[in-house]
Amino acid sequence: MNHVWQIQELLHTKIPITRALGVKVEAYDGERLILSAPLDPNINHMGTAFGGSLNALAVLSGYGLLWLEMQNPECHIVIRESSISYYHPVRGEIRATCARPHEETLYEFKKTFHEKGRARIALSSTIEDAGITCVRFQGTFVALS
Repeated sequence: MNHVWQIQELLHTKIPITRALGVKVEAYDGERLILSAPLDPNINHMGTAFGGSLNALAVLSGYGLLWLEMQNPECHIVIRESSISYYHPVRGEIRATCARPHEETLYEFKKTFHEKGRARIALSSTIEDAGITCVRFQGTFVALS
């Protein structure tokens, strides 16, 4: 089954706000997950992307990447803590990219999950517009069995 379709369906089924935001899985190549959302349903009073929508897409990109890594229907993923920095306004389509962590980090995370039934991992994502990094997100996600 296509991974892009799987994560798209999961987001729209399990996290209904993703439909209202217009979230789409733009790409997944095994190394990074890119989610996108149109500006119109996420616009603020300044005509740029609403900060809450930017934060949501950043969190969702980490959530989605971790779900794709785990591929375990018994695994529940939650965000434990996060920080986000907004550097520039986003004036067009929102594109959040979460890169896969180093192999050693993933190995330790999965090993802990299989041994203890829970594990946490830090993931980062960025949102760019016209080649400029507008948002940087850092989050700690927890996988629970």
